[in-house]
Amino acid sequence: MSDTAPADWDPRSPKVLDNQIQAYDEMRHRCPVAYSDYLLWSLFRHEDVMRALTDHETFSNGASRHLSIPNAMDPPEHTPYRRIVEKYFTQEHIDEFEPVCRANTEALFDDLPSEGDIEVMSALAQPFAVRNQCAFMGWPDSLREPLRQWIGKNHRATRAGDRQAMSKIALEFDGYISEQLILRREAGEEAPPDATTRLLHEKVEGRWLSDEEIVSIIRNWTVGELGTIAASVGILIHYLAAHPELQEALRQGHENLPEAIDEILRIHAPLISNRRITTRAVTIGGREIPAGERLSVIWASANRDEDVFGDPDEYQPQRNRDNNLLYGAGLHVCPGAPLARLELQVFMETLLAKTRHIELSPDTTPERAQFPASGFASLPVRIQRG
Repeated sequence: MSDTAPADWDPRSPKVLDNQIQAYDEMRHRCPVAYSDYLLWSLFRHEDVMRALTDHETFSNGASRHLSIPNAMDPPEHTPYRRIVEKYFTQEHIDEFEPVCRANTEALFDDLPSEGDIEVMSALAQPFAVRNQCAFMGWPDSLREPLRQWIGKNHRATRAGDRQAMSKIALEFDGYISEQLILRREAGEEAPPDATTRLLHEKVEGRWLSDEEIVSIIRNWTVGELGTIAASVGILIHYLAAHPELQEALRQGHENLPEAIDEILRIHAPLISNRRITTRAVTIGGREIPAGERLSVIWASANRDEDVFGDPDEYQPQRNRDNNLLYGAGLHVCPGAPLARLELQVFMETLLAKTRHIELSPDTTPERAQFPASGFASLPVRIQRG
């Protein structure tokens, strides 16, 4: 059916890419289950997204053409891998990492000018995400810049739909990680007791994880961490700059900071979508979708559904928290959510403590990121240091 289905929209049209959030809002009203040549089927409503998330027997996660652990797996295969991954994000590990994250974050702010304009994505968001990912995994500082550039190349190849480039970029990442595994094996008992080393000692169903499996797990962590954390930082700073009353309330401790972070990122999602594949014919949103069809759950739309949240732009953290899909839902809810929440809270605490005021630069307009990225490609702001 999808070979001949007429397109309901073009996800790569200039209008959509210029303002993804607005475009997805329009699609949610006009065509909540839509077909396109690029994303194939897309779900825009909260109700339909929740159905896909909670019915993994019909909407399988096995939508990747490459090994993707555990993201592209379903039970029972998914279960033992998920148990391994969850061990790395326990409260004990998060508490252990907090002082490292805080030191990294404070060092970034100490390098900023005392006042004036900065470009947030290059000066704060991307360095913050890369520094903390490398620290959490135990990787050397020399990997920071290659990883930052790798994320950009991966986004560009994904947007272009260039499978040859995507395969080449995946091999480049695999090379970085394989080198770290070799170094730890050569070090033997002298290897650092970090997350990368610990993965070398994990077993699944009685056997050691293969290098291919370890690289896949780490690739999923890294892509999710670097892209969405950097996007989140940009979105949070933009929102505070555009809403000075909330900025001041948070600075004075009059608002719950973790709830504020989640609500701001509901309003403007740092992650646009995830993929699923139908295992059988299904009717959803009034559309007939055959078995074997690929579809995208559009977080950036579902989290703004008026039927669930009312005015999607209204800041109501307590009212909206129980339905917020920032970290997903169901079987595949994000296992790294505790780490992401820690990092974003530490960042915001440091930002508010080390600045007196943040406003959008009056001289330069922010540049929105384009699919598959979210947030901002460039975000000039004016800061006054504390």
